[in-house]
Amino acid sequence: MMPWRQGHLEILHHPPCTPARSVPLVFVHGAYTAAWCWEEYFLPYFAARGFDARAVSLSGHGRSRGRSYLDSLSIADYVADVAEVVDSLERPPVLIGHSMGGMVVQKYLEEHPAAGAVLMASVPPQGLLSSAFGLAFSRPHLLGDLNRIMGSDGPGLETIRQAMFHEAVELDRLRRYAHLCQPESHRALWDMSLFGLPRLSRMQPPPMLVMGAEHDVLIQPSQVGLTARHYGLEPLIVPGMGHGMMLEPSWEAAARPLLEWLEGVDF
Repeated sequence: MMPWRQGHLEILHHPPCTPARSVPLVFVHGAYTAAWCWEEYFLPYFAARGFDARAVSLSGHGRSRGRSYLDSLSIADYVADVAEVVDSLERPPVLIGHSMGGMVVQKYLEEHPAAGAVLMASVPPQGLLSSAFGLAFSRPHLLGDLNRIMGSDGPGLETIRQAMFHEAVELDRLRRYAHLCQPESHRALWDMSLFGLPRLSRMQPPPMLVMGAEHDVLIQPSQVGLTARHYGLEPLIVPGMGHGMMLEPSWEAAARPLLEWLEGVDF
């Protein structure tokens, strides 16, 4: 085993509260965050509806191994983290990836099977550059603030609000999220921009749902549409929400269509 694979991954686990569904769920977070973003609402929501629900903090994130060498971590390392979680399960799960986590899920599917995949406000298969260019023109100050998170400076509350939310969020919650946010690997960001983009020719895509948010300033609905078309699907755009769908005050408006999709697929 390579040295950077040593140590533990933080996994937040909610067993099913009702008779278990047949397929487990594994949630994969986006950049600058960790498994905590799913703990707030989504993990208990889906566990209460019979799903065995887990969220992983990728290496270098949350309480997982690798914080001291975060910048050396690649998207391939994050894919290996997901594979490690999946290998501990009795059957292939539905993988649910948000933002960067959606890119990790797409790369995972190049080499591994899954029962299903959900891409929520995912980095598109074409990479991050179009999103960065769009943000540079529409909200250049926000792009600069996000870049500063890459260093030791923590994100400002206004940066968190603009990047993640469309709805009004209480000040105490914003402060808590700002405290929990962290830098992201430069290497992983370059992978998502140019060097590690997913290749459909290497995949056998499982049943898939592509979701976006109407007011997402980071992964705009047009980019969600590109992702959906890449996989021959129609996108599901959740109205009235920003990028952080799982944390918005009306988060259940994003959880419900995901639940309906899960219930409509014969896994």
